[in-house]
Amino acid sequence: MNIALHIRALKESLPPQVRVVAVSKFHPIEQIREAYGAGQRLFGESRVQELVEKQRKLPVDIEWHFIGSLQRNKVKQIAPFVTLIHSLDSERLMREVEKQGAACGRVIACLLQVHIAEEETKSGFSPDECRQFLEEGSWKECSHLQIAGMMGMATYTDDREQVRREFRLLRELFQESKAKYFADDSAFRELSMGMSGDYPIAMEEGSSLIRLGTLIFGER
Repeated sequence: MNIALHIRALKESLPPQVRVVAVSKFHPIEQIREAYGAGQRLFGESRVQELVEKQRKLPVDIEWHFIGSLQRNKVKQIAPFVTLIHSLDSERLMREVEKQGAACGRVIACLLQVHIAEEETKSGFSPDECRQFLEEGSWKECSHLQIAGMMGMATYTDDREQVRREFRLLRELFQESKAKYFADDSAFRELSMGMSGDYPIAMEEGSSLIRLGTLIFGER
């Protein structure tokens, strides 16, 4: 498994507006170092303890993205260094991120996680709940949290048209929200959708961040 080769091939095939988050969860530090050596700087983890341990041992210029479901009582552990939280899915979590951002003296960027799949196991705001959250406006009170865009995961299915419909739904919600609430906010720009099995469709539908694990590191 040549990780560096896979990263270089990916970078050559992607348009410049699309960035890759290398999903390094459950992969050893040696493999992350190999990816880092090939120029990869964005890495995604979904478990707080694993992320904290890896962050301590790896170069400081890595951008760590938290891509899993985040418990409020664990925000404090990643608040000092996390670059982007992909899974903001409630006002209560927002309040905790704001609190811990204030304690660290930094602004923490977050994506609103929207449930676009038919699978009940996926979490996040429904599209209507997301609209309601933005309309109520409590996020405007947060000076240590930045809403930087949206994230969603499509249904795990071979039906490519269903996947496309779900990604398109998220893109349209993103564009609607951008126009209504963030028209003058350049930070609201990220649309995180697409993984190893469906990222080409996600890119066609406007994704700016794709989360790739298997394509870079192979099967765990």
